Amino acid sequence: MRISPHLCFDGKCREAIQLYQRLLGGTIQTMLTYGESPMASSMDARWHDRIVHATLVLDEIELTGADMIAGAYQQPQGFFVTLTVTGIARATEIFKALSHGGTIKMPFEKTFWSPGFGVFVDRFGIPWEINTDAQAAQST
Repeated sequence: MRISPHLCFDGKCREAIQLYQRLLGGTIQTMLTYGESPMASSMDARWHDRIVHATLVLDEIELTGADMIAGAYQQPQGFFVTLTVTGIARATEIFKALSHGGTIKMPFEKTFWSPGFGVFVDRFGIPWEINTDAQAAQST
């Protein structure tokens, strides 16, 4: 069994998944448009370039996403995608890059549980927590 976050976008899925891949690594396994899917004939042509399913594989985790159809998109709430990173420098780099153009809710700083932790909503509307692995930091 595994849990895979599935992120919903308002027309920016391709851009978001490609950015996440550039910053986090991994492999984009799927980037299927509505126009390439069996749904194409029943979809308005304006939707054909939007993403019906994307998969970014990061080690053992799949981060999936899709552009919601017209009128179905809602701003994500009630969760965060939490990314625990080894190394304060790498965690800081990821926090700065992913939060650029978004809204910082808690600046990246030392906490009682982590040498670096911060919270933001990225420019695509996805809420993130970036955490530095405290055990890895102690062992270095």
